[in-house]
Amino acid sequence: MNKFIAPSILAADFANLQQAIEMVNNSKADWFHIDVMDGVFVPNISFGMPVISAIKKHATKTMDVHLMIVNPNRYIADFKKVGADILTVHYEACTHLHRTVQAIKAAGMKAGVSLNPHTPIAVLEDIIADLDLVLIMSVNPGFGGQSFIENTYKKVKQLKHLIEYSESKALIEVDGGVTDQNIEQLLEAGADAFVAGSFVFKSENPTKTISDLKNLVSPK
Repeated sequence: MNKFIAPSILAADFANLQQAIEMVNNSKADWFHIDVMDGVFVPNISFGMPVISAIKKHATKTMDVHLMIVNPNRYIADFKKVGADILTVHYEACTHLHRTVQAIKAAGMKAGVSLNPHTPIAVLEDIIADLDLVLIMSVNPGFGGQSFIENTYKKVKQLKHLIEYSESKALIEVDGGVTDQNIEQLLEAGADAFVAGSFVFKSENPTKTISDLKNLVSPK
């Protein structure tokens, strides 16, 4: 199965956003990971629709949009319109999760569900078969540059077991503190997609850093 590297645009230099997008386009990255924060579900505020629309104009790879917002149902059609290919909502933010997932699929996007560090894998038992992706937060959502939470390996293994038991086709994505020091262990645990923000964009050579991460999870 393919493994995916998804640089998080939240960690890019916003004053040179087009340059960052071109770098990802020309790198071995697979997806653009775009975090949307509303200042309510998480304490920070990030991209809105105009910025995502601007990214889409230049991006040549999959747009992996992660909503850290309350009431995501209100914006599903809008995110499709601005170019999201994968739309991930938080379990903790959705009162009627099944309805939300079906609405994302009906809009023509792949549907993902994200779990905060304290949320157990078991809450997905009744919906795992409907999901295209599960995003495990390996830091507390809301800020970049946090340290990786070690319990993530155990959660990824539990999720992999649930996916196999349910015969789900969902991919496992990990977001937060991913580096060359833990990506192989995450791969071993069962992860398929890896979000890397600060580790990529704060490195001396982001293109090489992406290439190194890709080679660790998909060696030739």
